[in-house]
Amino acid sequence: MTTPLSPISPLTHFDAQGQAHMVDVAAKAATHRIAVAQGRIDMQPATLALIVSGSAKKGDVLGIARIAGIMAAKKTSDLIPLCHPLALTRVALELVTAPADGNDTGSVTCTATVETVGPTGVEMEALTAVNIALLTIYDMCKAVDRGMTINDVKLLEKHGGKSGSFVSG
Repeated sequence: MTTPLSPISPLTHFDAQGQAHMVDVAAKAATHRIAVAQGRIDMQPATLALIVSGSAKKGDVLGIARIAGIMAAKKTSDLIPLCHPLALTRVALELVTAPADGNDTGSVTCTATVETVGPTGVEMEALTAVNIALLTIYDMCKAVDRGMTINDVKLLEKHGGKSGSFVSG
């Protein structure tokens, strides 16, 4: 048995009876919306060297990860049950490699920027793009490094809509 939520619940994906629902955005104004998300995958220095040199057996790891992230942003509503399908106007992924640091790990940082003009934001699309791009790197390199870890995935900023801007501190 579910407990009804307070009528002033800040969780917009639940109705007054506590049932999950897709938020009605029909009355919301279409505005330009932007979200930027970021995450990192840490790996052995030798794994990063394979990626940077382009000699991974499965091909261009960063190029394929970029395409996977773009595709994922476009499919977010198929993956996250209460997300609205959106007409995205821009999806851009930046993948930056960093050599081993004091922890003896190399890394790839992925930053995704997603834009639309519509009644709802694109935060989930940006976060999905980052996660899938990093998972693609893991998939392509797992034969040589099963110890890779995905870390620090977060929303960096979002702009547009009724709630205005958010910039991570």
